[in-house]
Amino acid sequence: MPNRNLILSLLVLLSVQLGVWQWSLSYEHFLTLSGFLAINFMSITLILAMRPKWLETTLGGLDKQYHLHKWTGILGAVFALTHWLIEMADDVFKALFGKDRSLREADFSGLLDSLQGMVEDWGEPALYLLLALVAITLIRWVPYRFWRHVHRILPLVYLTLAAHSLLLAPLSWWQQPTGWLMALLIGAGSIASVQSLSGHIGRSRRWKGLVSNVRQLSDTTMEVVCDMGRNWPGHRAGQFALVRFDQFEGAHPFTLTTADRQNGQLGFQIKALGDYTRTLPRRLHVGSAVMIEGPYGRFNPEKNRADAQQVWVAGGVGITPFLAALEQRLIHPDTHDRPVTLHYCTQRSVDDPNVEHLHSLVSQLPEISLQIHDSGQRQRLTADGLQIQSSKVDLWFCGPQGLATALRSGLNDLSVSLRFHQERFEFR
Repeated sequence: MPNRNLILSLLVLLSVQLGVWQWSLSYEHFLTLSGFLAINFMSITLILAMRPKWLETTLGGLDKQYHLHKWTGILGAVFALTHWLIEMADDVFKALFGKDRSLREADFSGLLDSLQGMVEDWGEPALYLLLALVAITLIRWVPYRFWRHVHRILPLVYLTLAAHSLLLAPLSWWQQPTGWLMALLIGAGSIASVQSLSGHIGRSRRWKGLVSNVRQLSDTTMEVVCDMGRNWPGHRAGQFALVRFDQFEGAHPFTLTTADRQNGQLGFQIKALGDYTRTLPRRLHVGSAVMIEGPYGRFNPEKNRADAQQVWVAGGVGITPFLAALEQRLIHPDTHDRPVTLHYCTQRSVDDPNVEHLHSLVSQLPEISLQIHDSGQRQRLTADGLQIQSSKVDLWFCGPQGLATALRSGLNDLSVSLRFHQERFEFR
């Protein structure tokens, strides 16, 4: 579901578009407004899919960028459907609002007239395909390895609808900010579509390597260490990478469990959450090829307000960014000395190898206070269990969404100045 920051971003995007719109309450304006918003939001969706670094910085991380990408795509489909419904209800709207010929579609002759008729005919089937692809994405009944190939059809659908918009838009738009904005967004969206279809998105941040170690940590979690050689550009504790072990399956986001050792050795903990991750232990071995894209993310547990209490909360495999942060403190002890309370929630501490590893790391870091919460022993973490002692709290969270929601709700009741940092890995 959209959070407050996402809703604010969507409202800003919508307000900018409406700000340049030539507003009038007429049938023709409702028709063209819905088309204007549909192609603009679809263009923004394609631009966000390019993963530009400047947007990641602006939006606070690739996870938030893709969350916005998902919802601009949904809005684009909704406005496209609205546009089609208004067109289908042509007679009804004319009776209600009258007919305003000032915004009739462009009138061409010759080749442009033929192209105009062609893209007008293509608009409806392209809409059906768009709605089907969005529905497949949202209901998630198609496995990821197949969905990612189906999803790559969207740039072709977008290019069809972009041509539909350009050739059917009112001629008066091209002397107005309305047309200038739409042309700018369609131009950028078309470039993004070509990059997507040619496989160039993220190519400059891809690195080839080999699996150097595979270890089963528990029945559901495995540790994989990859040797990327000296080409790896380095990373910060808390970041993640898009990891691809299988060409057909594609890349999946996994958080780095190791600090930057400047030797190209990268660690990941992978939990069996789906068909692909459940089969990895049988397929991965030392020497397997790996393609890693990144690093990405702005999850930085060391970035806090100077006068705020620092709290880290991890649930299950969500401990990974904090393992890297603890290792980073060991490598650079002079740069990180502020006290932190780390809460680790696990199902069975006696069977969890991360518990022993955490105790080993924390024993060398006197400023870190470790709290283990074993749900098997009914030691569930609550907001009261966080032991808040300050009016300002910076909390960094990585774990199940249900736990995050419960902690947020409980902390809101305490009336503290809270900054709750959490990444969203729902890229689909």
